[in-house]
Parts: sequence; C-alpha cells; structure tokens
Amino acid sequence: MEIGSSSDKIFKLYDQLELLEYQDKFVVKSLESPDQGFSISRREGNIETLSDASSSEKPSKTSAIYGVAGTIRLLAGTYLLVITSRKEVGSFLGFPVYRVESMKFLACNEALRFSNSQEADPRFVWNKHLLEELIEYKLDEFIIPLLQGSFQMAQLELKNSPTTCTLLSRRCTRRLGTRMWRRGANLEGDTANFIETEQLLELEGFRCSLLQIRGSIPLLWEQIVDLSYKPRLRIINHEHTVYFFLKIQHFLFLSFSLNSGAYDLTLHFQLFIQPQVVERHFHDLFQRYGETIALDLTEKHGDEGQLSAAYSAEMQKLPNVRYVSFDFHHVCGNSNFDNLGVLYDQISEDFEKQGYFLIDTDGNILEEQKGIIRSNCIDCLDRTNVTQSYLARKSLNIQLQRLGVFTSTECIPLFAEDYGKFRTLWAEQGDEISLEYAGTHALKGDLVRYGKQTVAGLIKDGMSAVSRYYLNNFHDGIRQFHVFQDALDLVSGRYTVSRNNPSPFQLNSFESFSYLPVASALLVGGLTLTTFTIQQAGRSAQHYVSSVFWAGVTAGVMALVKANGRQFCSRPRLCGLL
Repeated sequence: MEIGSSSDKIFKLYDQLELLEYQDKFVVKSLESPDQGFSISRREGNIETLSDASSSEKPSKTSAIYGVAGTIRLLAGTYLLVITSRKEVGSFLGFPVYRVESMKFLACNEALRFSNSQEADPRFVWNKHLLEELIEYKLDEFIIPLLQGSFQMAQLELKNSPTTCTLLSRRCTRRLGTRMWRRGANLEGDTANFIETEQLLELEGFRCSLLQIRGSIPLLWEQIVDLSYKPRLRIINHEHTVYFFLKIQHFLFLSFSLNSGAYDLTLHFQLFIQPQVVERHFHDLFQRYGETIALDLTEKHGDEGQLSAAYSAEMQKLPNVRYVSFDFHHVCGNSNFDNLGVLYDQISEDFEKQGYFLIDTDGNILEEQKGIIRSNCIDCLDRTNVTQSYLARKSLNIQLQRLGVFTSTECIPLFAEDYGKFRTLWAEQGDEISLEYAGTHALKGDLVRYGKQTVAGLIKDGMSAVSRYYLNNFHDGIRQFHVFQDALDLVSGRYTVSRNNPSPFQLNSFESFSYLPVASALLVGGLTLTTFTIQQAGRSAQHYVSSVFWAGVTAGVMALVKANGRQFCSRPRLCGLL
C-alpha cells in the first residue's frame, strides 16, 4: 500500500513483516525489502535502523507479524507492541481493511533486572502516543495507525445494479474513555464518545458519501456511579469550574476567601466557562464540517431534562448552528421507529441542502456535502444510532435517485432483501460502538434491524441493561475485560509514568473490592437470618427479638452501602474526569 507521509512523500507501507528474536534485541524486517527494518534493544529499549543493527548470529525465534503498533514506556520498562494476527473484513476505496485479531507485547526491560501518516487524522489515531518514538526515528514504512470504531460492508443488487454499501465509523481520542467515566466535554470543547460515521455507496464507478457525527452534550457534566441503576446527572458546580479555570489560565497567584464576594466571582467564572466550552466545540465543528445541525434526542424531564435545558440555553447564543430538540422516547417510544418522520419533517430542508459527496468514474466532483448533522442522546449510542440510520436511509434514497437507479417514487424499503442488508449494517455498527463505550450490545437494536421491537429484542435489551449496570459499577474504572479507563489514559499518553512519583494505586489505601465482599456477605447473611427468624418468630419472644435484630443489621448495612455507594464502585485512579 502506498501512502503519504508527513512530508508529502509517497512511500510503501510494509505490512508483511518478520520478527526476529535475539538474545539482546528484537529485529523487525520487511519480507518485501529484507534490507529494510529496525531493531529495539531488549535491555534498554533503544531503537536502531537495520543498517546499524546487522548481526551475524542466528535468531532464537522467527515469526510473521503484520504491523508495529508502537512502543510504550512504563515503570517496568519499554514494551514493543506488534500485530500477530489479522482478518480482512472488506475494502475501502480499493484498499483492504483489516481487523486486528491479536497483539503481542514484547518486553524490552531486561536492564531493570540488574539495577503517522498525513492521511490519518490524528484525532482518530489511537496509538498516536505509542508511535512517537518510531516517528522520531523516521520509520514511516513500519508505522500503522490504529483506529477504533466499526467497519461494515454489504453487496446489494438494487434493480440488477450491483452496489457496494460501506459503513465506516471511527472514534475520536481527545476525550476517550468508558461510559460513566467520560461524560460531556473537557475545557477545550472535546466531547466524550465523539464518532465520525461515513456511509459510502459505490455503483458503476460512481461513489457517494454521507458523513454524520455524534458526541456527548458539550457541557461540563458528570454521572458518577454509586450503585444506583441510574446515577444522577450533574453539571459541574461553581467551585469545580473556578478551580479548572484558574488551573488552565495559570492564575495561581489569586486566592479566594469564603465570603460572598468570592462566591459571586466563582459564579461569574461558571457562567463564563460553560459557554466557552460550547463555543469551542461548535467552532471546531464549523471549521471542519461547515454549518451544523445539532439534534438533541434527550428526554425533557428529570435529570436529562435539566441537562437538555442547559444545553438548549447555550445553543441559542451560537451562530451557524441550528439546534433541534427532539424527545425520542416521548415521540417514538420503544417501537414507533417510523415516528422519526416527525423529526425529519423539521430538518428535511436543511438536511437535503447539506447534500452529500459524489464523484464520477473519472474522479470529477459532482456534489459536495456542505454541512453536518451532529446527533446526541445521553450515551450517544442507542437513540443516536437509530436516528443516524434513519437519516442515512433518507440520503441513500436521494443518492440512488440521483444516479438513476431509483425513480422519484422508489425507495430502498421497497426492496426487502437489500433493505435487510442495509439495516444489518447499521445494527451491527451500533453493537460494535456500544461494546467499545459501554461494554454491551446496543439497546433498541431491533428498531434498526427490523423496524420494530421484538420479544427477543426486549430480552436482549434487558440483559444488556443489567450488564451495563454491572460493568459501570464494578469494572469500567480499573478492571473491565476489554477496554478500561486507566488503560486508555495510559495508552493515549494522558497519564505519563514517572519513577519519581508514587503509584496512584498506592496513594489511596481504600480499595473498593476489599470492602464489597464483606458488605455483600453481611447483606446476604442478614437477609437469610431475618427470613429464617421471622418464620420462627411466633414460637417464642427470643425468636421475635432475633428477627428484629437481624432486620436492623440488614437495614443498617443497606443504608451504609447506599450512603457510600461511590466508594464501593470501581473507579479510575490515573486521571480526573476532565
């Protein structure tokens, strides 16, 4: 594969590589150009080009690899990350797309025993921090940018016209993290779970593309897990806001006393900084994508309603952004997918003016997308995916009419088999993105896949909801199986390891998991003994007193756990919420 480097030079990316393991180093060589490669010391982690790393000895082990993801330096030393297996899942613009199936961490820390490319948008390169050392040594041909998101592809036969429909989503790294530990925005206006989704249609040499984005509500807000099923949403309060403002602006010479004047100043900063966050976010979107339509799919009552109202108030102040509030749950419920037509009627004129990207067989640009739809709910997963798939379907109909495949009265739902493939693309994408952010499949997947809620879908949604509760409270902080917050902060470079600082895991002696089993045992034991003694209560006064005692103990433990719910939940240790 040929690709552009940061200096606009065209070079060949090596993806058929050989890993040679020596006693003192690892060597990575290209199978296509055996004289091209580099070595990394197993003792200190130093990198040398292959010309400086020639060796007459034979390697102890030779194996095939498919790319170098980068290097990471931890307290235990340097590690080289290599891709050991992959699976081709399709092609994009003629280039193969692979899913990484497995990786290997090679330790380059034996000394301790004795003492990207221009085409890859850095916002979406998840191993950007890990590649810094390889970039420094100008090993461009060995550098593989890794994206997280979803890639789906289907072959359609629309009226005997072979058509390829591809769905490509990529998650931004600027505010990455798991569902409950990365909400809202940071001070720069970067939002959690920000995802670009491109739908590409290829037909007889013509290519059509529609781009949509999603992202959390761009305010400073949090939803800290506390053992409740639905933790309270909270906009960051005045005290937190003034602290972060002063930290960013380096106004450390200021000191505040706890008088009314200081509180008024804090309030002033809070009122100032929230609009700045919203403005920064949408200014960045305008610079990148043009005029924006912001679709807010949240509820209009309860905690969601308060957050939505705060968002709406800030959006009224912004030019070049149209804000549309649509209570998805109220209008669509759990099964009325077609009620999204109510939303489409509100935005159809602007949406169709934004258009889509179209090039002909000679590469001439016939249409350009002139703006972007930005959708959000609370998680930017379930309601958001349903809505984006609906808009993508509308655009697909317009594109196929433009290319002459459909008449002005035809649409893809009239072709059951192809429509089923199209809906499956969006349903599977929703599942993959949800797994990455929340750890479970998407809810409301039936609405995307079948256009209605099914009994099997209800059961699946219930299981996913229970799984989300468990993962949010007990795994997302430090121990989730696939991606967890501390690992993401470490790999992304948001947290830097230093030997001069104590480990964050040693600073806090309280470990939630050491107390949770005790509390659980007391609860289960108390409930069991209470039930048993109540059954025996009629036999004697002693049994009655015992039942009252154990009921009191159980209630006390429950009250203690409820009052300290946050302390019993798994939480990240390396970085704060913002």
